[in-house]
Amino acid sequence: MNHIKKILVANRGEIAIRIMRTCREMNIGTVAVFSEADRTSLHVRYAEEAYCIGKAPSSVSYLNIEKIIEVAKIAQADAIHPGYGFLSENARFAERCIEEGIIFIGPSPLVISQMGDKIKAREVMLEAGIPVVPGTRKSLNSLKDAMVSAKEIGLPVIIKASAGGGGKGMRLINNASEINKGLMGSRSEAKSAFGNDSVYIEKYIVSPHHIEFQILADQYGNVIHLFERECSIQRRHQKMIEETPSPLMTSELRDEMGKAAVKAAKAVNYTGVGTIEFLVDGNLNYYFLEMNTRLQVEHPITERVTGIDMVKQQIKIAEGQPLEFAQGDLNQNGHAIECRIYAEDPDNQFMPSPGKIHKISEPLGLGVRTDGYVYEGYDIPIHYDPLISKLIVWGDTREEAISRMRRALYEYKITGVKTSIKFMERIMNNQNFIEGKYDTHFIENNQKQLLDNKPPEDCEDMVIIAAYIDYLDKISRAQDNHKAFVPAQSRWKKLSYLNNF
Repeated sequence: MNHIKKILVANRGEIAIRIMRTCREMNIGTVAVFSEADRTSLHVRYAEEAYCIGKAPSSVSYLNIEKIIEVAKIAQADAIHPGYGFLSENARFAERCIEEGIIFIGPSPLVISQMGDKIKAREVMLEAGIPVVPGTRKSLNSLKDAMVSAKEIGLPVIIKASAGGGGKGMRLINNASEINKGLMGSRSEAKSAFGNDSVYIEKYIVSPHHIEFQILADQYGNVIHLFERECSIQRRHQKMIEETPSPLMTSELRDEMGKAAVKAAKAVNYTGVGTIEFLVDGNLNYYFLEMNTRLQVEHPITERVTGIDMVKQQIKIAEGQPLEFAQGDLNQNGHAIECRIYAEDPDNQFMPSPGKIHKISEPLGLGVRTDGYVYEGYDIPIHYDPLISKLIVWGDTREEAISRMRRALYEYKITGVKTSIKFMERIMNNQNFIEGKYDTHFIENNQKQLLDNKPPEDCEDMVIIAAYIDYLDKISRAQDNHKAFVPAQSRWKKLSYLNNF
């Protein structure tokens, strides 16, 4: 058994801080790596050691395997935690760690490689007896292959990148005339995103739910699941809101899908934390979609309803410790929801909104958790994903969790950049969401309400509030430049006036 004393976190932003917090609780030293664009990032300040690994582009910094390995050796780190994204599902990175005697906090390179190739993953699951969406079993070699396969499977179909993830390299095909354009577009995007233009075809499940099961597996063959997460609120195949338990789920279906998830993990001798993702149709038939061999963005909601620290379990498994609990020891307690807060403008085609944070006020109170990395005065770089924080709430019931999320979103104030906060509020007030009647088409089916940015009827109050926020920004900038001072009493009177609305 290996006792880990120092971990290099090969990532940035909120997930790097999230990992470091657990390390601090476990009395494990932390090492941050950062690009030149992230020199002032909060994860750099939080770590005990920090090393610059290159210029802003991720290709020469956070994706630079040899540089990260070099820093780990200089810092004498026992282990590397990859977080999610970047190198988290890179088999070569895991191999290099092993070659240098560094513990990779994740599954084996072989498993990462197998599950990272969607075609191979489908084959493994078919052999294990796991339901899989009907589709091709080999990469498409030509337009003729695509035409024949689409006809055999039956339209609509979806063309997917074999090495894909995050919605990249995917094209929905509703009629035969779209196949050529879809095939070329999918291949081009896959090549650009993953360096691999291999694609395949799957049957498109109409009105699907995206349900994933969290799994834990130690090095001794013990595998359990930590129940499901509902991830159907998506835009362009990118998750925006997740909740657990799923409003779609029955106890019988949960038990059946949980067993299938455990079986899938055992089929590849999985170790560590991972996720088995499924599509569920309107008749509650479920199909294997993919396996994520890493920590998921939405892991906090599972932590909240189970009380289990996922990062701590990753570290313990990597040290060689057996699982501390069996399936029968676990329960879902209450309901949790996560909203991903992006620096982007939903009312302007979700354009990224990098820039300087002028003011930020994060929500507090019972059942509220914020995993973020930005602060007042911080410049959000344009080079990376616009996710700036995750807002997580918990309640005894789903109704209470929704009400709590509404309250938390109301309290969440960020000025200086556009964010998705108001967009999330609209979702929380949508009747279909409130009733749990939604699938992966929710956003496109509710665009009018969600993207309607007409001024409210009581416009005068909103103008006053907007003017006040602008006033605070000007005061802050003036104070930063030592050009003005506003007495606290004056600020308090204006704040009291604002609170009347």
